[in-house]
Amino acid sequence: MSIEINNESSIPVDETAILRLASYALDQLHVHPDAELAIVLVDEAAMEQLHVQWMDEPGPTDVLSFPMDELRPGTEDAPTPAGLLGDVVLCPQVAEAQAQTAGHSTLEELLLLTTHGILHLLGFDHAEPEEEKEMFGIQRDILVGFAMGERRRPA
Repeated sequence: MSIEINNESSIPVDETAILRLASYALDQLHVHPDAELAIVLVDEAAMEQLHVQWMDEPGPTDVLSFPMDELRPGTEDAPTPAGLLGDVVLCPQVAEAQAQTAGHSTLEELLLLTTHGILHLLGFDHAEPEEEKEMFGIQRDILVGFAMGERRRPA
């Protein structure tokens, strides 16, 4: 898996945890090992600019996804073909505020948002109730599985 993480924000984040989560999520979704993913962390001003430009909505948001090759999840027997998955853009400042509201750490929020962004890259959406149920169920399963694996990691 080729996963590039670029922190352009002023907030220090645990990039290795985000990398482990992204690798885990792509593996669970049977994405080809040669697929490419970029994760960029930006400040609120840059996120607001992207939010206005691409979604025509004011203010910064937590995560934006920019799919490239329109890859879809594979199966164990038929993984996703190799290709450019796309970019996930995260805003740590927005994630930090959301984490405080949710009562968990900023890192946990960034891991949730990374998973959410990857699912969007793979064609999942949550506009309709049935889509939301499916996407959020997969998101939960990935996060729970990842957290269990993290607890077994040597310190």
